[in-house]
Amino acid sequence: MEQIELIATAAFGLEAVVAREVRALGYEDATVEDGKVTFRADLRAICRANLWLRSADRVLLKIGSFPATTFEELFQGTKRLNWPDWLPKNANFPVQGKSVRSGLFSVPDCQAIVKKAVVEKMKNRYHVEWFKEDGPRYSIEVALLKDIATLTIDTSGPGLHKRGYRKLTGSAPIRETLAAALVSLSVWRPERVLIDPMCGSGTIPIEAALIGLNMAPGLNREFASESWPVIPQKLWQEARREARDLIRSDRTLTIRGTDIDEEALSLARYHAREAGLEGRIHWQRLPVSELRARQKYGCIICNPPYGERLEDIPTVEGLYREMGQIFKPLDTWSIYVITAHPGFERLFGRPAGRKRKLYNGRIQCNFYQYPGPRPPRRNPET
Repeated sequence: MEQIELIATAAFGLEAVVAREVRALGYEDATVEDGKVTFRADLRAICRANLWLRSADRVLLKIGSFPATTFEELFQGTKRLNWPDWLPKNANFPVQGKSVRSGLFSVPDCQAIVKKAVVEKMKNRYHVEWFKEDGPRYSIEVALLKDIATLTIDTSGPGLHKRGYRKLTGSAPIRETLAAALVSLSVWRPERVLIDPMCGSGTIPIEAALIGLNMAPGLNREFASESWPVIPQKLWQEARREARDLIRSDRTLTIRGTDIDEEALSLARYHAREAGLEGRIHWQRLPVSELRARQKYGCIICNPPYGERLEDIPTVEGLYREMGQIFKPLDTWSIYVITAHPGFERLFGRPAGRKRKLYNGRIQCNFYQYPGPRPPRRNPET
């Protein structure tokens, strides 16, 4: 089991960001497809990918793939795979499924067939007729796409956006994975100022601080595969030790989160403490109209209200016009705004330099990017 194949799943539009994160971990053999990045690595990669990937949804272990146009082909193909190499005798292995443009479109039937095939394979190895399934969890997925079946096991458990720090949420929260991706897609660097003038419960500033301090986002949570006997606990211990050793606690960050809602800011402060970032982010109650910055260069990254309810649209459109006026003097700053409102550029008063289609949950959005001039380098050798 020297080399395994892993799939880092990604929200639409974030595949390239996730691929960059995978390669940054040293896994160069990465293939980018819609909604996923597939890469080959060693067993240790299960631990490191779960701890470090900031923008991926989860990490799946690919067991195999094969053509399946009939239920018999699905059964036999599944049975040929080496499930007992991963699943112990007491494994709890529920099966989920999805089917896209495939002849086998009945997902419940496909799930039942895969479950039966795995059981038959397990019977051959363990020589028992019935499995208690009272041990570690191995969530199996059968994904059918254009009559190709791909069988995976989820190594993450709860999605990777569940960092562990956001136990309380305000209204309209942005997922941690998307917030991290927005920071990664910007030109922000730890030595620059970052402001989120509509920070809500603090997700964008917190994710930026985690990036700035090189803190692994999964360091304070557990993963489904931590209980798998096939992965030695030593590998998890080494991966967590590596993550702790790589934290740049010596860095000074200038990150501000402002909002008009004091209750949201209270949540933001709580979440920052839970993330181990107390004192690293400056929180302030402040309306957008009073936003000011002494620094000549910096980044604004924000997720303003979208106006999803009809009665909110006039207020939201007024906010976007106000943002255009308030941000206008910051002509050397880089500004990044994600919103689902189709008229944002018109209301903001200028077209974006770049625009990227993303999804905030199920809501289709655009990430409007207004990169400013590059600040002069302080030290030519850095």
